[in-house]
Amino acid sequence: MLGSPCLLWFLAVTLSLVPRAQSLGPQDLKEEKEDETPRPPSHPVPCDYDHCRHLQVPCKELQRAGPTACLCPGLSSPAQPPDPPRLGEVHVVAEDGSAVVHWCAPLSPVHQYWLLLWEGNGAPQKGSPLNSTVRRAELKGLKPGGAYIVCVVAANGAGESSVPPAGGEGLEEVGGPALGPCRRVAVPPRPQTLVHVAIGVGTALALLSCSALVWHFCLRERWGCPRRAASRPTEGL
Repeated sequence: MLGSPCLLWFLAVTLSLVPRAQSLGPQDLKEEKEDETPRPPSHPVPCDYDHCRHLQVPCKELQRAGPTACLCPGLSSPAQPPDPPRLGEVHVVAEDGSAVVHWCAPLSPVHQYWLLLWEGNGAPQKGSPLNSTVRRAELKGLKPGGAYIVCVVAANGAGESSVPPAGGEGLEEVGGPALGPCRRVAVPPRPQTLVHVAIGVGTALALLSCSALVWHFCLRERWGCPRRAASRPTEGL
């Protein structure tokens, strides 16, 4: 009998340590089923890649560096020459005789770019190669009042993009929409040049007027005034 209280106390302690079972309602069962349902993977987003951004990191490097997978724009086969780039804004600085050229990359693998510059009907001048991240370059040595044609060329291991013929027929004027790789560039004359021209024209007109007056007075001294010659016989009568 002495062991009965101890046995009862032991049973009470044991039962108190056992967690009580909680009844699960329909809502709890529904939440458990939802948790067990496999979630679809998140859809990849486009990479932060801009065809027209200067010093743009290649899209493949953005894919490797990003925490999540992103999508790159589709490109043509590297076994084919690249499509022509799209030439954009051309900002001409007449005072410096220079122009800043912007362009957008084609949907093709590109290893390098370069610029071609025509002046009149002469041979094109080829600029130095630029790496594939460049979208802006500067042209120097432009003559004030000159007319040029500028083209941007893309190249890869299979070849280079095409450009219009040297004549430049059908190219857009500066300030118009540019959808191709070339544009016409007109460099305005420097303001100082206009002032010099105005001074030269004014000086020439002044000299011409003075010459006309001197010639007029010389003729009068040599031949006399017609009115005086006609009035002298009348006075004698």
